[in-house]
Amino acid sequence: MSQQQYPQQPQPGWGGPQQQGYGTAPFQPQPPKKSKAGKIVGFGCLGVVALFVLIGVVAAAGGGNGDSTDTGAKDKAVAAGRTPESEKAEATPAKKTKTQAEQFKACVAKSGTATEKKAVQHVTKVTGADKRNDILDSAEVYTDFSGGLMSNSQGDAKLIASAFTSCYESKNGLVSVYGQDGDLIANANY
Repeated sequence: MSQQQYPQQPQPGWGGPQQQGYGTAPFQPQPPKKSKAGKIVGFGCLGVVALFVLIGVVAAAGGGNGDSTDTGAKDKAVAAGRTPESEKAEATPAKKTKTQAEQFKACVAKSGTATEKKAVQHVTKVTGADKRNDILDSAEVYTDFSGGLMSNSQGDAKLIASAFTSCYESKNGLVSVYGQDGDLIANANY
């Protein structure tokens, strides 16, 4: 007996003839890949912002160490309201009641030269001399001089800056001497 073979119909997509509407679709190119540069820049900026937030949190946590050497006027008022009466009289020595300008003038009077003592008489206000962290210390000395860098009183302002460097020490400090009109007259590292 002979077996009769029937013609096989090719299956779609297997190399046989394709019929209209059946089989696989013709080759379609893939859409171009999107650039990931935007994501990279976005996450980079997010990382920088997160770093600043982290530094701020660490600084806030480390900055509140309760240092009793702070001689700021508003801090004294707050601290005075919280201490008992018996401790108030003992906790305020005479030196802490002086302003920063008075403390600076007393230091120069004790260890300064005659010309520095004369120049320091023109000091009206000192700020930033009470808190030092040796990272970026900045102190300002205000005087009753007029004019700026090219004024006649620049020599006295340099003497004041020099006297400040003798009284205060910092690894990375800058003292600026200003006139009564707010113009910078001299500065020095201390």
